[in-house]
Amino acid sequence: MRNSKYSLSGNQLKIIAAVAMLIDHMGLLLFPDLKVFRIIGRLAFPIFAFMISEGCKYTKNKVRYFLNIFVLSLICQTVFYFFDNSLDMCILVTFSLSVVLVYSFNNLKREIFCVNRSIARQCFATLIFVAVTVLVYILNLIFYIDYGFFGCMTPVFASIFGSDRKDFIKYNVLSMGVCLIILSAVLGGVQIYSIFAIPLLLIYSGKRGKYKLKSFFYIFYPLHFMILQVINMFCF
Repeated sequence: MRNSKYSLSGNQLKIIAAVAMLIDHMGLLLFPDLKVFRIIGRLAFPIFAFMISEGCKYTKNKVRYFLNIFVLSLICQTVFYFFDNSLDMCILVTFSLSVVLVYSFNNLKREIFCVNRSIARQCFATLIFVAVTVLVYILNLIFYIDYGFFGCMTPVFASIFGSDRKDFIKYNVLSMGVCLIILSAVLGGVQIYSIFAIPLLLIYSGKRGKYKLKSFFYIFYPLHFMILQVINMFCF
């Protein structure tokens, strides 16, 4: 593991992402004329996407990890519908789909690179990954899902080079950077600034951090958005 004083833990990266997300949503809801808020906010998605990839690889309970994100996405969608009367899918729906994609992709890698796997198993794993990818693509055609298909795929790009934290983190970060460039080309606007998250991720230590803050990050997303919506409703 890297112990450089210049490294950042997973918790530190998530806190940076949470602050960037708060600033982004302040720009979206309260200060739409201040573009700098949205530019700063572009740091949030790549960091959270990379941490989704990490969570998929190292969680002890894959079903619970998916359900935590999926159930929270349903709660957030309810909140968004109450305030905006919109069925646009939030970022947690994006990441719920990402989790399924990463699980199927990691399973494919295990089947292909593991010794003594039969061709039938490898073909079946390939079929599953292709089917899941096509399904996610179709869902993005039917619904508006935040960050679109390549947003759903971003954590997959962050999962390409194995699972050893010491040797493969930087390669996964750079691989994800390729997806961010594609995503920027598709979405346009300020999305190109998301690449500035890459230097932060390149100094990720591979460690979670001293404290368990998972519950905080699960609560922070719907809570901060609801508070900003209330402020916007009554003060702006």
